[in-house]
Amino acid sequence: MSPTETPTASATPAPGLRERKKLKTRQTIRREAYRLFAEQGYAATTVDRIAEAAEVSPSTFFRYFPTKEDVVLVDEYTPVLAEALKSRPAGEPVVDAVRHAFTGSMAQLLGADREELLFRTRLAFTVPAVRVRAADQQLRSQDAVAALIVERTGREPGDLEVHCAAAAITAVFSAVVRYWTEGGGAEDLAELFARQLALLSSGLRI
Repeated sequence: MSPTETPTASATPAPGLRERKKLKTRQTIRREAYRLFAEQGYAATTVDRIAEAAEVSPSTFFRYFPTKEDVVLVDEYTPVLAEALKSRPAGEPVVDAVRHAFTGSMAQLLGADREELLFRTRLAFTVPAVRVRAADQQLRSQDAVAALIVERTGREPGDLEVHCAAAAITAVFSAVVRYWTEGGGAEDLAELFARQLALLSSGLRI
């Protein structure tokens, strides 16, 4: 969840052959896992079967994904959000900066990933094992957002306000994704994020 960019002197260097091979392997494992989950169900799909379909060993699978649940819960969005925040004005409030990020690269990424994201989030909300693992991931996401806030504001990593802001933003993300998934992905996800982050920015006056 990526448009072609014109290289510039300051652009991030293209990944080397090793990195491209690793990315290709990771994508192949995920693609085959999602196919098997759709065909025979999550519980009936073993790691060995996924590895076989992806033409890798089970040990290779676990080098890329610590558990089967992590194939569903992979986070590709935080790095994109981090890059988007770098382009926002330095004095802009954090929640507003995050909200505006969803009008650019994040919106494009979410739109491109719509079907896969909908499939993954349905699993996350309906499969008990994935749901338990998702709770752990939400804490990791909260820590990642807190780190972005620290980088943006210069505050201390242990600042309680930083962690409260990160918790609020992460909770909005979770509530929006659940609403979107239960609605069959009919609405524009980026727009939903932006709308609810605006509500958070206003002080949740409802």
